Amino acid sequence: MSGFVEKPEPLEVPGLVHLHTGKVRDLYRNEAGDLVMVAGDRISAYDWVLPTEIPDKGRVLTQLSLWWFDKLADLVPNHVISTDLPPDAPGDWAGRTLVCKALDMVPVEAVARGYLTGSGLAEYQESRTVCGLALPEGLVDGSELPAPIFTPATKAAVGEHDENVSYEEVARQVGAETAALLRRTTLDVYGRARDIARERGIVLADTKFEFGYDGDRLILADEVLTPDSSRFWPAETWEPGHAQPSYDKQFVRDWLTSPASGWDRASEQPPPPLPQEIVDATRAKYVEAYERLTGLSWT
Repeated sequence: MSGFVEKPEPLEVPGLVHLHTGKVRDLYRNEAGDLVMVAGDRISAYDWVLPTEIPDKGRVLTQLSLWWFDKLADLVPNHVISTDLPPDAPGDWAGRTLVCKALDMVPVEAVARGYLTGSGLAEYQESRTVCGLALPEGLVDGSELPAPIFTPATKAAVGEHDENVSYEEVARQVGAETAALLRRTTLDVYGRARDIARERGIVLADTKFEFGYDGDRLILADEVLTPDSSRFWPAETWEPGHAQPSYDKQFVRDWLTSPASGWDRASEQPPPPLPQEIVDATRAKYVEAYERLTGLSWT
C-alpha cells in the first residue's frame, strides 16, 4: 500500500473545475479550456506523499521551471500561457500557479541520463545495460556515461513505480516518428541544461521530461529541471564510486529510513510527520538549488 497519507481536499475556486490532485500539483480547467496548474508544498518519498509540507517548495519548483523554460525556448516550445492568477484564486497561489495549454500528452516519461545512478545503476550491475542499451564495463555509481542516453519509462499512478521500458517499446506505443522526435528533443534539452548547470557548479546527473502535442507540434510540459524531476549534484564533491550528495529530498529519505523515524518502510503503515529540522534542511536544499542555478536570490 502507498499513495497519500491523507489526500488533500481540492480547493473549490469559482470559474475553475478541479481535474486532478497529484503528488505535488493540483490541476484545474478554466472557462477558456486552459489548464491551471498549482504546485503545492507537498513532498513524496518511497511512493508516499508525506503528511508534512516543505514551505516554499511549490514556488521554488514553479519559478525554477519558468527560468528553464526561458533558457530552452529556442529548442522546444513549452505549455505556459500565463503566470497571472485566475480571478477569485486565493492569494497564496501567487508564484506557484501556471495557466497552460491543454495538450494531447505523450504517455511516456522522457528520461535522459548523463551519469549512472539510481535504477539505471541497478540494471547496469545486473546486465551492463540501461533500458536495453549496452554500456561499457567498469562503470560505478556516479560515473559519467560516454554520451547521454534516452531511457524512457511508462507513467505510473500515484503510489506506483514508473517502469523503465526500451526505446522499441516506446516506438510501438506512440509510433516511430513520435519516438524518434521524443528521443532527439529529450537529449537536446538535456545537453543544453547539463552545460548550463555545469557552468554554475552543478552536475545534472539525470532528468525526466513530459511532452504533449499541440496539433502537430511537440510541446514541453509539466515542470522542468527541478530538484523533484532531476538529480542535481554539487560539482565540487562529485566523485564516482559512491552515492553523491544531492539537491533534493535526500534528508527526508535518510530520516525516514533511520531509527529516529520509527517507520518500517516494508510495512503498510504510512510514514510519520517530519521533524522541523528535516523540514528546514530540505527547504534550504531546494532554495540553494534555485539560487545556484539561476544566480538569483530567493525571496
